[in-house]
Amino acid sequence: MAEADHLPAGINPHVPSVARMYDYYLGGRDNFAADREAAEKMIELGRRMGNDARQIALANRGFLGRAVRMLAEAGVRQFVDIGAGLPTQDNVHQVARRHVSGSRVVYVDNDPMALAHARALLAREPDVIALEGDLRDPDAILDDPLVTGHLDLHEPYAVLMVAVLHFVPDDAEAARIAARVRERLRPGCHLVLSHLYAGNATDDETRAGQQVYSGTTSGGLARRDRAGITAYFDGLELLGPGVVPVADWTPDASPDGTYDFVKSGILAGVGRV
Repeated sequence: MAEADHLPAGINPHVPSVARMYDYYLGGRDNFAADREAAEKMIELGRRMGNDARQIALANRGFLGRAVRMLAEAGVRQFVDIGAGLPTQDNVHQVARRHVSGSRVVYVDNDPMALAHARALLAREPDVIALEGDLRDPDAILDDPLVTGHLDLHEPYAVLMVAVLHFVPDDAEAARIAARVRERLRPGCHLVLSHLYAGNATDDETRAGQQVYSGTTSGGLARRDRAGITAYFDGLELLGPGVVPVADWTPDASPDGTYDFVKSGILAGVGRV
């Protein structure tokens, strides 16, 4: 995408955006030179660690699709996708509709470009809305009149926090956010979550990644260990294999399977009340 003279309010093409960087990892074109430069730094860092950032991003996207499919097949018809990012192929509403009719979806993001693209895409989708929201304030999102008017939160719904909580650098703050989301879930509701995993990353490698993301719209990045990520599901029933690498998460995988928890990447899980 060229650095156009006329952009939606709030977009600075010279400051990398985590949503646009993710779009670049996925092979999209809705990104600027600053996004590509920052993303390439992370790609190179991943190479040095023996990882492929693009493949990890694609695996994360695949997890999202499999989780939504599982929930849709189980009868869940309401989804709140917090940190939805830029629209791409197989968005939540598209996956859900393939498996159950009448699905209603709320996409939430704080990136102006992500919201502008989502609203344009969804203009003719009466069962799907996109709104601005802050991950750090789940109550403001779930109590937003647009959300309560679009969904019946007395009925089962799923909250998706896919590859977003690691942009909250403070451990206590991230734990508070996850706990508040869990508190809002009623019986039959689900939490779908994935998170950057420290694995065998050295301190220098972790700091290098944090330095790249400190200059983005997120302002930071945190790699956490498996125990910390699993704690985000406290009190919920973990489905499928539990909290495992995104590429390995499938509804029918065994929690007793062999998974690579050494190499860093992204871990994922689905929990149910």
